[in-house]
Amino acid sequence: MIEQGQSLPQATLSELTSEGMVNHQVNELFANKKVVLFAVPGAFTPTCSESHLPGFVALADKIKAKGVDMIACVSVNDAFVMKAWGESQNASELKMLADGDASFTRAIGLDMDTQAFGGIRSQRYAMIIENGVVTTLNVEAPKQFELSKAETILELL
Repeated sequence: MIEQGQSLPQATLSELTSEGMVNHQVNELFANKKVVLFAVPGAFTPTCSESHLPGFVALADKIKAKGVDMIACVSVNDAFVMKAWGESQNASELKMLADGDASFTRAIGLDMDTQAFGGIRSQRYAMIIENGVVTTLNVEAPKQFELSKAETILELL
């Protein structure tokens, strides 16, 4: 698993924008920026839709006021699902990133096999990244939601 002080690995994350599909290289996307990146096991799932994403939507201005350039949500879903989920949650201030093949999630060692639920998915976590380096990493224990919530991350900034 990736650790604090380590650089993010080379990977591609996708985003469906109004201009079409954009494939972001992680090292370029997070270069020279302070980023809050949080991951969820799945778009439109209960905790993710009722608490995790809404918390970052509600606190986006306060988080950005702490010097954060970007708040990004990543999930092992496709870019079409991530765009639809972001729109349904009024997440216009967040970058909704798809890790469709779980390559990023696997590269950072935060994947889990949910079997019949959806196969390989991401563990629930949040990290603070500065110029591509993980400065804070909060990984949730299974079925927990405390360390990665927006309020907790805001306190750490």
